[in-house]
Amino acid sequence: MHRVLLSLVVLAAISCSASAPPETQELRRDKGPAPVAPIAPVAPIAPATPGPPHIVALGDSLTAGLGLPREEAYPAVLQRKLKDAGIAIEVVNAGVSGDTSADGLRRANWALEGDVRLLILALGANDGLRGLPPSQMKSNLQTIIHRARQRGVPVLLVGMEAPPNFGEQYAAAFRQVFQDLARENKVTFVPFLLDGVAGVPNLNQADGIHPTSTGAARIADLLWPAVKTMIQQ
Repeated sequence: MHRVLLSLVVLAAISCSASAPPETQELRRDKGPAPVAPIAPVAPIAPATPGPPHIVALGDSLTAGLGLPREEAYPAVLQRKLKDAGIAIEVVNAGVSGDTSADGLRRANWALEGDVRLLILALGANDGLRGLPPSQMKSNLQTIIHRARQRGVPVLLVGMEAPPNFGEQYAAAFRQVFQDLARENKVTFVPFLLDGVAGVPNLNQADGIHPTSTGAARIADLLWPAVKTMIQQ
């Protein structure tokens, strides 16, 4: 817990620094206030187009693997685990550096095209770094989950922690969003993407935010049991 808090303090310091290096600023690309997702029900989406079966990891720079070769990001590590397990399925890295939950929602229809067997939903880090309303994040993530279910795609929801600079009340409300989404939608849930990685120096790059290749492998280890179980089901 001490390591996690230490990492979140680093996140807060970086998020408030105007002189942060470009690779650090990537996680929280400044694009102004993110739009609020529509509350009205989303119109039904046509069935996905047939194609090779795949898993989609929809996320931000933590998923994209900022600062790492593409083959060392955690989606690529999951791909190798699937191959070693004899499971013929492709993992698509749909991580974009700087994306908030609103950005991910705008890409959701594209991400869900084809024969998607599983959606790994790992967004929220940039919402927290920018202090965006947790209610807005919940609406965005809920709409993504709804669209995935319209296509019959199971969702692995991956949570995130907010930095402490916005106060404990904000951090608690932010954390509660993921817990509520998991309960209300009855989806498989991993509470913290960086569990076992946050605050561990040798598992993070110099910016203190983005995992090293070893840290990315640790994330893949964290997600693997849920991914394997959901795919086999």
